[in-house]
Amino acid sequence: MNAEILVLYYSRDGATAELARQVCLGVESVEKCTARLRTVPAVSAECEASEPVVPEDGPPYATHQDLTDCAGLVMGSPTRFGNMAAPLKYFLDGSGSLWLSGGLAGKPAAVFTSTQSLHGGQESTLLTMMIPLLHHGMLILGLPYTEPLVSDTSSGGGPYGASHWARGQKQPLIRDEEKKLAIALGKRVATVACKLGPANS
Repeated sequence: MNAEILVLYYSRDGATAELARQVCLGVESVEKCTARLRTVPAVSAECEASEPVVPEDGPPYATHQDLTDCAGLVMGSPTRFGNMAAPLKYFLDGSGSLWLSGGLAGKPAAVFTSTQSLHGGQESTLLTMMIPLLHHGMLILGLPYTEPLVSDTSSGGGPYGASHWARGQKQPLIRDEEKKLAIALGKRVATVACKLGPANS
């Protein structure tokens, strides 16, 4: 039986979406593991504004059933003032029933992000993204220093998770080390999920 890893993200300019695709490659490099790629709709301060029920392009919108079904989670968001973007937090804020039931407890999880500036809050975003996952009882994984690129990267990536430094570019240009670290993160979560076995899926 395959272990399915949910790769859940929000992206506005495409960089976080590209990191998510690299994470999926890492997940699917592990035997008997598949990636389920999902996004979340934008939120608006206007009461009447809403997104279509089905996205015009890209992966489907996530449901809480996707969280229930997954054997592990890798979650990504662009940085917003050193924190995750509102659409992803809004989705997580609605997961109270899963918290009550313990539906995510014991499942491995990891996080990734993208920033426009080098000191735009990569590490604080990754750390704050972990907080609701810890409340759900998930097992948080980072990137260990046994991954040589964690020490050698000159842009994104570190022990807290995969990341991308956009340097003000509107079109995402994910560097090779950023791709490799995102792939390593997906592979790590998938490997741990398989070791934990079906009791946690």
